[in-house]
Amino acid sequence: PEGTNVKVRREGSKLYAPGVGDDSRAVAVLLEIVRAMDSAKIQTSSDILFVADVGEEGPGDLRGMKYLFQKAPYKDKIKMFISLDPFGWGSDITTAGMGSKRFKVIFTGPGGHSFGSFGLVNPAYALGNAIAKLAKMQVPQRPKTTYNVGVVGGGTSVNSIPFESWMEVDIRSETKEELNRAVENFTRLMHEAVEEENRARSTSQGKIQIDVKLIGDRPFGEIFQTAPIVQTAAAVIRAFGMVPTFGLSSTDANIPLSMGIPAITLESGGTGSRNHTLDEWIDVEKTASVRGIHIAMGVLLALAGIL
Repeated sequence: PEGTNVKVRREGSKLYAPGVGDDSRAVAVLLEIVRAMDSAKIQTSSDILFVADVGEEGPGDLRGMKYLFQKAPYKDKIKMFISLDPFGWGSDITTAGMGSKRFKVIFTGPGGHSFGSFGLVNPAYALGNAIAKLAKMQVPQRPKTTYNVGVVGGGTSVNSIPFESWMEVDIRSETKEELNRAVENFTRLMHEAVEEENRARSTSQGKIQIDVKLIGDRPFGEIFQTAPIVQTAAAVIRAFGMVPTFGLSSTDANIPLSMGIPAITLESGGTGSRNHTLDEWIDVEKTASVRGIHIAMGVLLALAGIL
């Protein structure tokens, strides 16, 4: 969030800071590739567009990629797309984009004084009940399907029944069918929580109402492992003595994949952990870091062609 202390702390070859890995490392790798190509005066058969985008995470809802592929001057000119994700030895190729939906669920009610209006319906109780119900919602392990309550809010003071309480929920799945099923069950549970609160307390001043707003929609996408862009990346990885693996994730590549544009996501090298936390870290030890840069650059040049 805005205001978070992102000053980098270094201990040996490790760097600590929120966002230092995801996805600052990939931006650094991208810039290093540009510098290397410029220094070596490499010219390619195809034009290369280097992009650092915004809004990939959370409420950003991939807005940078949506702009690039739907509104930007280059939107109809992009024939292939490579996304760089934080760290990893460089052997993994993401060929499928996991879909997700994000919601802001708002519970509203009449509010009132905590003592004088005691007994009236309370949006916070409806919210708490809704969270408890969601925590027990059954989802399959395969295809992997997940849900998370990431942000909660509401109320104006400790001695007031809130007029409004809300939460933000993330739901993901490896398949569209299971995602839709999870969203359907989630929506049903939210309305059940409202009905139960309206039955449990007085509605003399009004009932609890609910508004389930869609605030994020990441489309699915997939590319066959036999596609030229995937086979080229795999060949480069093998050339560096590694065995390519193929995975699924939610990345910037979701947008081009959903539009039928060949796209993959590569690792940017090195190691790290604790993404999306205040103690996120990466290791910039040279061997693993440089390997990731070499592989990403090798894949790029193999696809673009060298003059």
